[in-house]
Amino acid sequence: MDLEGTSYRQSERMRRVQSPVIPIVGELIRAHPGTISLGQGVVYYPPPPQTFEHIARFAADPDSHKYKLVQGIPPLLEALQTKLASENGIVTETSSELIVTAGGNMAFMNAILAITSPGDEVILPTPYYFNQEMAIVMAGCTPVLVPTDKECQLQIDRLASAITSKTRAIVTVSPNNPTGAVYPEEALRAVNVLCRERGLYHISDEAYEYFVYPTSGATDGAVRHFSAASTDGSAAHTISLFSLSKAYGFASWRIGYMVVPAHLATSVKKIQDTILICAPVISQYGAVGALSAGRAYCDEHLRRISEVREVLHAELQELNPWCEVPRADGAFYFLLRLDTSLQPMTLVERLVSEHGVAVIPGSAFGIQEGCYLRVAYGALKRETAMEGIGRLVRGLKAIVRDGRV
Repeated sequence: MDLEGTSYRQSERMRRVQSPVIPIVGELIRAHPGTISLGQGVVYYPPPPQTFEHIARFAADPDSHKYKLVQGIPPLLEALQTKLASENGIVTETSSELIVTAGGNMAFMNAILAITSPGDEVILPTPYYFNQEMAIVMAGCTPVLVPTDKECQLQIDRLASAITSKTRAIVTVSPNNPTGAVYPEEALRAVNVLCRERGLYHISDEAYEYFVYPTSGATDGAVRHFSAASTDGSAAHTISLFSLSKAYGFASWRIGYMVVPAHLATSVKKIQDTILICAPVISQYGAVGALSAGRAYCDEHLRRISEVREVLHAELQELNPWCEVPRADGAFYFLLRLDTSLQPMTLVERLVSEHGVAVIPGSAFGIQEGCYLRVAYGALKRETAMEGIGRLVRGLKAIVRDGRV
C-alpha cells in the first residue's frame, strides 16, 4: 500500500502544550562545552548515607521485585505520616489519605485528573511553574493566569475575581518556583478559606518546604513555611503535594507524595494504577532511609546554599537600577526583572554562547511582558557557583547594560 502523502492525525490538545524549557536550554549547554548552568532546579548534594543502607534491605527481599500497593509501601507511609504530623501539622486519618507518587509532578497530574473534566478551569498565580501549566492543558482544561504583585506575592482579591462557574481549583506554590517568594501564613489561610467558601480545591505545592532563609524583614530574623492543610476544616478541599527531590537530593529517584481528601483517594489511585501502578519500589526503600536521616540532613547543606545565595544577591545588587530582584526568601531561585528590549530567550542564548553561563527565560513561567530570567543557585558547589555568578554578572553588564548606553 502506498502511504506517501498520508497525513496522520496528532493530538490537537498536545499541540497547545508548551515544550518544557529545561531540555531546550540543556541542548544549548551541550552545544557550548564548559557552560556553567544556573538553570535547573536541583541541589548539589547526594542523598544521605542511610538511603543506600535501605537499598540493601530491598535487595535482600525477593518479594521486592513484585508490584506493591499503589499508595506506597507501609514503612514509607508510616515514616511520611510521622513527618507530616510533626513538621507540617497534617494528620492523615479518616478525612484524608496519603499516597506516594513518582515525584511531585506526578502528584500534581494525579490531582488535576482527579478533580477536573475537560473544559474546566484551574487558577494559577503567575509566574507559574511551567510543568503545572502543561499538566492543566494536557487534561483539556484552561489555566487561568492571575498575576502576583511586584514582590511576587499573592493578590487574594484578584484570585477571587478570577473564579467562574468552571473553576475547580486554585494552585499555590510556596516556597515558590520560579520566584523564590514565600507566601505568609495569612495569605495561604486566605486562599484556603476562599476555596472552602467557593467549593474549590486548594492545591498546595510544598516541594521546597525546607528551603527558607533568614531575613531582616521578620521580627525574629526568619521566615517560615506554612502548610495550608494544617488549617482546621481544610481536609475536605485541600490537596497537599510534597517531594523528596530537593531536600534529600532525590531528583532522579522520583519519589513524591500527596495528601488528598478521602473522597478523592479512589480516583487518584485509579489514575496512578493506570499510569504507573506504584512508585519505584527500590526508590521507596531508599526514601525510608533518607527520612530516617531527617530534616537535619537538609539543614546541614542549606547553610552552604544560603552562603551562595547571599553572594549572588549581593552581586546582583550591583546591577541596579536596570536589574531588579524581587524579594526571595525561599527555594533556590531569584527572578531577575531586566530593563531591556531583548527577548528573554535571546538573552539566554547570548549568555550561553558569549559568556558560558545558562539561566532560564521568564517566558517559560507565563511572563508575557518584559524580560525576566530565573537564576537557580542550589545545584553547584561553592567554587563553581562563584564562577557561574561572575560569568552571569559580567554577561548581563556586557549584553544588557552596555546595550542600553
